Amino acid sequence: MPVINWPPQHSEALREYLLLGMSYSLIADAINARFGTRYSRSAAIGRAKRMNLSGSADETKSRSLSKPRAPRLHKAREDLGLRFTRRVPVFEATETAPLRCAEVTPRHLSLIELGRRDCRYPYGGDTDGEAITFCGHRRQPSTSYCPAHFQLTRQVMPERRAEIVEPRKKVLA
Repeated sequence: MPVINWPPQHSEALREYLLLGMSYSLIADAINARFGTRYSRSAAIGRAKRMNLSGSADETKSRSLSKPRAPRLHKAREDLGLRFTRRVPVFEATETAPLRCAEVTPRHLSLIELGRRDCRYPYGGDTDGEAITFCGHRRQPSTSYCPAHFQLTRQVMPERRAEIVEPRKKVLA
């Protein structure tokens, strides 16, 4: 890591900004804007420590708890011509999609009653104390769901639905 020597003007600016009560990230931004440099917040902290300007941890705690720096900080920003604004996200109203339902009447089996080839699509459990049951119809090969619930949980194209419900049979030549 290369050692960067700060010119005396930059060090003096760091000292001034610290006296104004600015944070290290704002100090780095202000020095960069003023001198056309690319110092980071960490570089400003390191330089302040090497100049013995950072103070002890107790002093920083007492300064941060007493909050009189905010008006000076805003004035310092205005004097430097720096404007910091937060972008507020704009949320657009969207229509809620209608709920999709499978066209199958579930058997409402408990977890213990489920067999190896039964559909594991859950029902219930929305409120406290409500039991969770499962569909229980014959499931499709290589999935955990019956054809109706498989279509419900996947975005299956309409032309592929018949293929999923009735898989292709292999023809041996």
